[in-house]
Amino acid sequence: MGLECTPWITLDESELEETFVRASGPGGQNVNKVSSAVQLRFDVRRSPSLPNAVAIRLMKLAGRRLTADGVLVITAQTHRTQERNRAEARARLADLVREAAVPPTPRRPTRPTLASKKRRLEEKGRRGDVKKLRGGKPGMD
Repeated sequence: MGLECTPWITLDESELEETFVRASGPGGQNVNKVSSAVQLRFDVRRSPSLPNAVAIRLMKLAGRRLTADGVLVITAQTHRTQERNRAEARARLADLVREAAVPPTPRRPTRPTLASKKRRLEEKGRRGDVKKLRGGKPGMD
């Protein structure tokens, strides 16, 4: 069993590496004793679970969270319990993979309409006339 992202993409548990560290921020004395923050690491480049196109899109989406060797690092520390932070990190990874799984729609180039071309040329002519009037000699009113 693994982390199901889409009906056709499931990440194997062995591909996910979790380390628990001490969280920063409020939490009283508890924050100094308990390692409740989770760092989830997922090697995007070497993952057999991801199709190549999805992996490439995921690496683009990851941005700063991607290390130089293609490992995605997600840190969750908003909750006070390790379990909730772990669930949040996994949910964020699944959301990223889901977003990367959707191929972008290709851009279809559009052409200007005949009316917009005419409007552009008329405006161009008007601006030219205005500028022509500026070129006269002083006192020629």
